[in-house]
Amino acid sequence: MDSAQDPYGRVAVVTGGTRGVGAGIARAFLRTGAHVVICARRPPERPVAAGGLTARFLPVELRDADAVRAFLARVVGEYGRVDVLVNNAGGTPFRPLGTADAAGHARIMDLNLTAPLTASLAAYRHMREQPSGGCVLMVGSVSGSRPSPGTAAYGAAKAGLEHLARTMAVEWAPAIRVNTLVLGMVRTESARLHYGDADGVAAVARTVPAGRLAEPDEIGAAAVFLASERAAYITGASLLVHGGGERPAFLDAASVNHQE
Repeated sequence: MDSAQDPYGRVAVVTGGTRGVGAGIARAFLRTGAHVVICARRPPERPVAAGGLTARFLPVELRDADAVRAFLARVVGEYGRVDVLVNNAGGTPFRPLGTADAAGHARIMDLNLTAPLTASLAAYRHMREQPSGGCVLMVGSVSGSRPSPGTAAYGAAKAGLEHLARTMAVEWAPAIRVNTLVLGMVRTESARLHYGDADGVAAVARTVPAGRLAEPDEIGAAAVFLASERAAYITGASLLVHGGGERPAFLDAASVNHQE
């Protein structure tokens, strides 16, 4: 989806694209010359812009299936197509399992799993009619592949999201490619809510082999690659974007360290 390959600009939709990782993804697509539509319940505090272009914001409640279908139909009606859907919207508060009932946890799973399914199905109705098909990207998390104390419902939803993407990739091939970006920790506006003050963020960053948290625009670069023709043979895949993951705790706890 490089501008050199796509001089007329494709149409990319980024859910939750008003801030944080979503805004980084939106900016990356803007730099390719794409028409970018971002959506959320509330507008961004400042325009999301890059490469001389500005993303268009349209409000939508992603847990309302009718509203999501109407939103995608509006995008296609106004731009003539939808080439890329990035299911980025999601998140969770810190909520140990025993502090909420099942319904409370289900709402987290609804946002992080059911809403991406709803948006993907709405986009599929249009992409399948396009000669060039389309691309769906899920934004997953390392929380989906390891225990997630305090965010169990979120982790379960992200695990389900990867499985859903792999099945979509098989059912919707070859016209529509579906992949997952599996994210580690990212330096966003809300990083301090999760990791504390600057010293806390720095301490957390030291647990990552890369020695730092990812920047939102780096996540955007990975998203653009998976949506591009360079990734034309990649579908049903999970791309780890986590700086090497987490250093195993036993290495620091062991009383004997082996050094070369």
